[in-house]
Amino acid sequence: MLVDALPVLGGQMVNSLIGLFCGVFGNAPEHHQLTHGIFDDIFRDLGASGDLFYKRTHTTTVGYDEVALGRWVEDTVLDLGIRTVTGAVLTGVVRDGERLRSLRAATRYGTLDVRAAGFVDASGDAALAWEAGLECRLPDREIYGSQQLVVEHLAETGRPEPAELAARVAEKAEQYGLRRHDGLAFFFPGRDTAVLNMTHIEAPLEPVAAARAQLDGKVQADRVVAFLRAEFPAAFAKARVRSYGFPGRRQTRWVKGAHQLTVDEVRSGTRFPDAVARTAWPIELHDSPQGYVWETFGPEHLHYVPLRSMTPPGVHNLLVAGRCVDGDAAALSSIRVMGPCGAMGAAAAHVLQMTDEAGAGGSVHDVDHGELAARLAHNLDG
Repeated sequence: MLVDALPVLGGQMVNSLIGLFCGVFGNAPEHHQLTHGIFDDIFRDLGASGDLFYKRTHTTTVGYDEVALGRWVEDTVLDLGIRTVTGAVLTGVVRDGERLRSLRAATRYGTLDVRAAGFVDASGDAALAWEAGLECRLPDREIYGSQQLVVEHLAETGRPEPAELAARVAEKAEQYGLRRHDGLAFFFPGRDTAVLNMTHIEAPLEPVAAARAQLDGKVQADRVVAFLRAEFPAAFAKARVRSYGFPGRRQTRWVKGAHQLTVDEVRSGTRFPDAVARTAWPIELHDSPQGYVWETFGPEHLHYVPLRSMTPPGVHNLLVAGRCVDGDAAALSSIRVMGPCGAMGAAAAHVLQMTDEAGAGGSVHDVDHGELAARLAHNLDG
């Protein structure tokens, strides 16, 4: 069963309007695809409908139409017969020693209890692990999220190059009341739209503060549009907001796993015996209101996520996947993008299947790493 707190499926990928698939490909000049599975299907189907584009710089990123992607997710879930519940907010977990037995969620239609043999926490905030009483980590400083938005009615001419846009923001951010002093605009080729990634918003875990941060993000987004209309009128004079994304949250709370991935392991490209995902994405640490750390790697570089960073000690039937796996802040900033997150999700599914095959005493900590690597070869080799 797929349980989602949002009223629609797709997570941040769709609902925060991220705009780009990042970390799926390796670095130039080869640009090898590093993660397959669901990405192969998305690229095939959205490519055929003209709803994505490829952008090559130091790596390959893939832009997409968020409406088309959202419908793809929903249609795929239906076709696969996956039972889903949306708008379900986690309120409690039943734990029996070192096993989780069930979770409870509140919906506007009543309370839902879900009993299962195994669980995957892909909440981004380690919500399931936290409610289960497992040890979690918090950043030692604010890691900023972004309020993304899509603007439309753009002219084809006069669109600023990335360096020109970043330089103008740095020069005039204070004049326009912009917190972030750099920014990116992802223009969809052949269309009059762009995704804007030009804000920094706080990402608190306290509910009143979180609501306030969401409103503040919209104010920042509106200031960004005003800046673009005034500074780049050839392209943006008629720009209007088509949609505001849900608040994008990068790093908030994550689980304490059996192993914490370190930035040294990322930089050295350590390949672990229990590796389940790989990427070449830079260290992208948004720990300043004005900007962020951007540390790229060389042509042959790869770094890996070990299964132990997805498996909290003290519980046998829970894995975490995505941005709430265990890493120090800098390491986590390089593996929380969609490529390795998708690979972690695939790994979690295989681990739970292997655990189930082992019988009632099976543990996510005891799976055969050789067999798991063979199952995940499409995401680890080649």
